[in-house]
Amino acid sequence: MEREGSEREGIEKEKSIGIFNGSAKVGEILSGFTQIAITPQDMTSPIALQMALSRIYEAMTKTIESGPKKKFIAEVKFTDSMGNPVVFALDLGEKMPHFSSKEVKARILVELFEENSH
Repeated sequence: MEREGSEREGIEKEKSIGIFNGSAKVGEILSGFTQIAITPQDMTSPIALQMALSRIYEAMTKTIESGPKKKFIAEVKFTDSMGNPVVFALDLGEKMPHFSSKEVKARILVELFEENSH
């Protein structure tokens, strides 16, 4: 048992944790529209853009046919350790969280660790 405990302590010591503070904007989207996005690769040529527009049209058509479903998300923004802006979405589910404002603070926890294979 001691060996097991000391192994756990070793794992705990090998963690690196970063905590960032940022902001989040809470809003709603239609769940089928999450596939609608244009990436930098979609802008590399006229053909790539046409393919992206076709993909977007198809996603919109499927969403309209199946009926729209509202989903709440938070657009989270913060600045990383090197000064780069980071933006990501957090799915909040089908019910609006009980915030008094649509703009709230965000705390982002990043934990780095190695998984043991045994």
